[in-house]
Amino acid sequence: MTVRAAEEEADARARACLTAVAPPGDLWLGELLAEYGAARVWAELVAGRPAPSAPHEEGAPNGPEEASRLERRWARWSARAGRVDPDGLLSDSAEAGIRFVAPGDPEWPGRLESLDLPGGRRSHGLWVRGRGDLRHLCLRSVALVGARAATPYGEHVAAELAYGLAERSVVVVSGGAYGIDGAAHRAAQAAGNTVVVLACGLDVDYPRGHAGLFAEVARRGVLVSERPVRSTPRAPDFLIRNRLIAALTPGTVVVEAGRRSGALNTAAHAAELNRALMAVPGPVTSALSVGCHVLLRDWQAMCVTCADDVVAQVVPLGEEGAGPPRLDAALDADTRRVLDSVPRKGAGTATIAARSEGTLEGTMRALGMLAAAGLVERCSTGWRTPR
Repeated sequence: MTVRAAEEEADARARACLTAVAPPGDLWLGELLAEYGAARVWAELVAGRPAPSAPHEEGAPNGPEEASRLERRWARWSARAGRVDPDGLLSDSAEAGIRFVAPGDPEWPGRLESLDLPGGRRSHGLWVRGRGDLRHLCLRSVALVGARAATPYGEHVAAELAYGLAERSVVVVSGGAYGIDGAAHRAAQAAGNTVVVLACGLDVDYPRGHAGLFAEVARRGVLVSERPVRSTPRAPDFLIRNRLIAALTPGTVVVEAGRRSGALNTAAHAAELNRALMAVPGPVTSALSVGCHVLLRDWQAMCVTCADDVVAQVVPLGEEGAGPPRLDAALDADTRRVLDSVPRKGAGTATIAARSEGTLEGTMRALGMLAAAGLVERCSTGWRTPR
């Protein structure tokens, strides 16, 4: 293993552990990671040493009160870090079919870089469950969100939109909740793939009634979370999670929402990230369409009523009829050797690298490209050729 590969592995391991001690999207932790790297931050926490001198937290007032607040936050994280077993965390995740994806990995979605801007709640790492490739699935995607207590009208529209988008090779991303989210996931899964972004550990079925849906999604798509295994959702986690739904896609559609709906929080993130913002109009007598009408009237959201309307907003002109990106047979020699080294039953990245006589870093990069082309897929043992 090269020095660089070892450093990347240590960084990813530290980031995985940090998800067990710090809340997702913490601004101060983001500044610490950018300044010192995850491996050093984690080592300081485990050792119980004071926080390294770090940049001022974006948006927070300077002074003794802020310093005291950050010291208390660091002390809480340090106490939790002492109870984390890194090997146990990673092995328990692997046994549950969950992998950790860190920034820079081949599967890391490039659109999440928009969260790295000053003041942005950047993602420190993602837990992923499922056979799909997260980066590939998000290349041509749209977020479809709405009320949990949806009306029959809302669920019907969500299903029609999701099914139509899946037929056009557009992946639907949503939050896995009851109502609009569930209707969208089920319809998209029937015609294509979908991505579920959760606010809990991926071994925790929340809501419980969607356990079957989540298992079905994992067979072809993916489930994503910033929380490690065994983490139950807390109220703030849902709002923090919503920024991921908006950031992973080039556009967000709100199908049905009340005046104070969480879907409007996702819409706000989409607007802040300069993503396309769309809303479906509803009956003027329905309280669950008030939020959509506010978006149309005050937020300049685009009015959409069918899948073609959505595709026109999120798919570049001239690519409307295109399917997911695929590589042709003209692979370069190194990538071809990696592909030829992937067995039908599956093998780990290190095994494939040894068989192809390549470096671990180069093999990971090649596997990411091959996964985006649909020529390999993830499995419980690593990577395999599609059946």
